Amino acid sequence: MGKRSDGPGHARKPLSWRDPLGVIEWLGNMLPDPVMLFILAAVAVVLLSALGTAAGWEVTPVRPVVVTEPVLDAAGLPVLDAAGKPRVAPVLNARGLPVVTLERGEKPITPRSLLSSEGVYWAITNAVRNFINFPPLGLVLVGMLGIGVAEKVGFFGASMKWLAGIVPGVLLTPTIVFLGVMSSVASDAGYIVLPPLAGALYLAVGRPPAAGVAAAFAGVAGGFSANLLPSAGDALIAGLTTAAAQILEPRHNVNPLCNWYFMVASTFLLTAMGWFVTARIVEPRLRAKPPDEGGPAKGSAAAEHHRLSGAERRGLGLAGLAMLGALGLVLAASLIPDAPLHGRVDAANPRSAPRYTQGIVPIIFVVFLAPGLAYGFATGALKGATDVSKAFIHAMVTMAPIIVLAFFAAQFIEYLKYSNLDRMLAFVGGSALVEAALPRPLLMVGLILLSLTVNMLIGSMSAKWAMLSPIIVPMLMIVGMSPELAQMTYRVGDSVTNIVTPLNSYILVVLVVLQRYWKAAGLGSLIATMLPYSIVFTIVWGASLLIWTSFGLPLGPEGPLDYVPAH
Repeated sequence: MGKRSDGPGHARKPLSWRDPLGVIEWLGNMLPDPVMLFILAAVAVVLLSALGTAAGWEVTPVRPVVVTEPVLDAAGLPVLDAAGKPRVAPVLNARGLPVVTLERGEKPITPRSLLSSEGVYWAITNAVRNFINFPPLGLVLVGMLGIGVAEKVGFFGASMKWLAGIVPGVLLTPTIVFLGVMSSVASDAGYIVLPPLAGALYLAVGRPPAAGVAAAFAGVAGGFSANLLPSAGDALIAGLTTAAAQILEPRHNVNPLCNWYFMVASTFLLTAMGWFVTARIVEPRLRAKPPDEGGPAKGSAAAEHHRLSGAERRGLGLAGLAMLGALGLVLAASLIPDAPLHGRVDAANPRSAPRYTQGIVPIIFVVFLAPGLAYGFATGALKGATDVSKAFIHAMVTMAPIIVLAFFAAQFIEYLKYSNLDRMLAFVGGSALVEAALPRPLLMVGLILLSLTVNMLIGSMSAKWAMLSPIIVPMLMIVGMSPELAQMTYRVGDSVTNIVTPLNSYILVVLVVLQRYWKAAGLGSLIATMLPYSIVFTIVWGASLLIWTSFGLPLGPEGPLDYVPAH
C-alpha cells in the first residue's frame, strides 16, 4: 500500500492491509486535530442549517396517544366524572395492553438557519455564553488545578513506583479497567484522573505506557454505563425515562436503581473484556513499538522507574496522611447530619442525587492538592508560595489545548441545538426504529445501533436520551418492552462508541496524555488503539443483555423486562 510517516524524525514504515489497525491509524491521522475537527463540524452544521431551510426540510414529530372509548353504564349511557364530563377508558388489545396510535404534531420541525440575520446574531451574542456553560470545561480546569500541582512536584510518579511494587503484574490491567468503570460514580472525573495515572504506572513497571492509557480510557468511557454503585447519572436518566413512560402510563415511575443488577454484572464483564483486549490485542501491538511511540522503556530506563529515593518515601508518607485527612473531611461533610454535603439535593425527594455529587469537582481539587503540597514541601520541590503559584500556572499551561477545544466544541453543540438538526435526527431515527415492528431482540439490537450511531455526533448521554426517549420508550411499551429495559439498552449503545468518536469532548484530554509517551500520536493513533475495545464491548455487552433478558432476569429493583399496564 505504500509507506507512512509517523511524524518528524520518525522512520517511514511500510503500510499493509494485513495490519488493519495500522491502516485505520494511518487514515485517522489524516483527520484534522480535534480542534479543527470541531471547527469543521460547526461549519457543517451552519451550512446544513442554511441548506435545509432553503430546501424546505421538515420532520413531523409524532407522539403515541392511547386510544380511548366512553365508559358506559348498564343502560348504555355515558358515565360522568365528578366534573360532569363523560369518563373514558383505554381500548385494550388481545394482550391487555392499551391500543396506541401515532399522533402527528400540528407543526413540523424545520431547520433554523445559522446563516440568516437572526442566526448570525444568535451565534455572535451567544459565543461566550456557549463557552462558559460548556459542562466539561469547569470539571477539567478546576480538577486539573489540584492534579497539575501533584503531577508537577512528582507525587504521581512516586506514587506509581510505590504501586508498582504492591500490585501483582497479572492484575495491573484488570485493576486499571475496573477503576475506570467505577469512576463514573464521580461523573466525568475519570477522564482527567485515571489515564495519566495508568500511563505512569505502566511506565514504572516497564510495560507500554500507551497501553495503560488505553486500558484506563476503555474503562472510563467505554464502560460509562456500568458501575457497582449508583451515581447521579442514574437519577438523571431515570427522570427522563419516567417522563417518556408517562406519555403512555401517567402513573409509571422509573426507579433510579432499576438497572442496578445488570450494571453490577456489567462491571465485572467489562473489566474482563478490557483485560482481554489489552492483553491480547493492544499491549502486544504497542510492545513492538519504540519508547517514543508508546512502547515500553528499555533496560535500565525501565528499572530506574522502580526505585524510590529516601526523600520520595518521606514525601509519600506525608502525602498519604494529607490525602487521608482530605478524604476524612469529605466523608465527615457527607455523613454527619446537617453537614454541608449530607443528604439529598432535593430533601423532599429520596431518589434525588446525594449532595456530595454536586461538589465532585472541588472535592477532586482538594483531594489531589493536599497530598501534592505535602509531597512537594517534604521533597523540596516546593519551597514557598511562589512555587505553589508556579505549579498552578503549570497546570493551566498544560490545559491550553483543552481550553481551545472547549470553545469550539461548545459552539458545535449549541449550533446543533439552535438549528433543530439534533431533534430532526432523533425523530427520524427513533420513528424508523419503532415503526419497523421487529421482534424484541432485534428491537434491542436496533436501539443499541441507533444510540451508538447518534453518539458519534452528540456526546451527552442525557441530551440524546432527552430527544430519543419520548419517541422510543412509549412505542416499545406498546409492544410490551418495559421502559427500564429500553433505558438499559440505550445505555449500552451510548457507552461503547465513547472511546472512538472524534467528537467526544474529552478525547483531547486523553490524546494529550497519550502524546506524553507517543510524541507523534494523532487522532488516528488513539482511535486505532481504542477500536478493538469498542468492537468487543459492543458485541459482548450487547449479547450479554440479550442473554440476560432471555432468562427473564430483572434488571434491578423495580426493573422488569416486560411492560404491564397499571390498570
